[in-house]
Amino acid sequence: MSDTQAQPVVGVGAESDFGPKGGIDRYFGISARGSTQRQEIVAGITTFLAMVYSVFVVPGMFGKAGFDTSAVFVAVCLTTAFGSLLMGLWAKLPIAIGCAISLTAFTAFGLVLGKGLPPAVALGAVFLMGLVFTAISVTGVRSWILRNLPTGVAHGTGIGIGLFLLLIASNDVGLVVKNPGAGLPVSLGHVTSFPVIMSVIGLAAIFGLVRRRVPGSILLVVIAISAAGVAFDPDVKFHGFFALPSLSAPGHASLIGAMDIKGALSLAVLPSVLALVMTAVFDATGTIRAVAGQAGQLDENGRIVNGGRALTADSLSSIFSGFLGGAPAAAYIESTVGVAAGAKTGMAAAVVGLLFLVVMFLSPLAGLVPSYATAPALMYVGLMMLSSVAKLHMDDMVDAMSGLVCAVFIVLTANIVTGIMLGFSTLVIGRVVSGEFRKLNVGTVAIAAVLVAFYAGGWAI
Repeated sequence: MSDTQAQPVVGVGAESDFGPKGGIDRYFGISARGSTQRQEIVAGITTFLAMVYSVFVVPGMFGKAGFDTSAVFVAVCLTTAFGSLLMGLWAKLPIAIGCAISLTAFTAFGLVLGKGLPPAVALGAVFLMGLVFTAISVTGVRSWILRNLPTGVAHGTGIGIGLFLLLIASNDVGLVVKNPGAGLPVSLGHVTSFPVIMSVIGLAAIFGLVRRRVPGSILLVVIAISAAGVAFDPDVKFHGFFALPSLSAPGHASLIGAMDIKGALSLAVLPSVLALVMTAVFDATGTIRAVAGQAGQLDENGRIVNGGRALTADSLSSIFSGFLGGAPAAAYIESTVGVAAGAKTGMAAAVVGLLFLVVMFLSPLAGLVPSYATAPALMYVGLMMLSSVAKLHMDDMVDAMSGLVCAVFIVLTANIVTGIMLGFSTLVIGRVVSGEFRKLNVGTVAIAAVLVAFYAGGWAI
């Protein structure tokens, strides 16, 4: 994103009653980062609306594996609130944390349904993954990985995530679907369906509103399309505002503290714990770096501001989630939607955390935001992230091309870690073949070797 594009879409003159010199402003560094309290609140709401689907998707996946969905719903809300508040108040970055959808799928379908593990053992694996993940973070291993992330792969990760967001959003509304016949794996969906029409109109509306610098452009579009869904879509039904959260349904025990750590320490389960850790390390680390870059929160050396705290907050959330009975947690790429709406500080993440505490009691209302209301925001952010192509320097062709390999294969394989692995591999081999091996460092080669071994061993998710 260029400096011009990175400017917030919310008016910079709006201040809350706390004023530009107030305690909240000083704590988060809001004015210092070129933002306002109003802008951060609107951006936080926007991020919340883009990721609130997780409170339905995660319990749905876990429910198919025999978990109590009502208890998982509470766990998702509390995990997201804990992680986002920790990220916002401690690391002070506009990055929301929640139960990762990819790791949720692996836990439910790979461990419980695939390997036949009891839900308590699967939760033990999540808890162990969080402990190892945190150890890697606090000892500086994840920061070391970031320092050894080649420039091309770093920018390629952002480009690939942007393409990935476009694919996710397009598939979610039916614009792009799985090809049932021979040929390419995807094909054009139902372009005349209501969700597709609303998504395309919403995307175009965001273009126009951002161009006119209308405050809260993305949020306005999400709300407008949600209202249209309530009015015209029979699948979007109003079921009230309030519902008490339940820690356990009748006939089910509470999931809080239910993890079986001893069972997860068995030789049959430990490889799965390693797979969760490896995937989380590179997936979540790449996501945090991409979101921080979009928010302009990189220092002069290209390192994340408060990066150590951000990585630790991310990993601690998985420990918390495993204890509560939820899925592994990670930074949400949907945070880029809030960044596009102007988020620059941790206040936006803190707003997300508070809203997820509230949504525990407003689950019927949260269901009024259909996927086609948030899809335009994801598409817009994905398109904006493609601007990182301009940061690839073709005068260093090996670095630039390995970055493009990373970007393309993130979307082609629908896996961020796979793209990063291929980016590292092609960079190292390319440097050696071109005679530029002196440009390699031990860290880059070591990371490439570990990733290749991870995939060659069949442990990749």
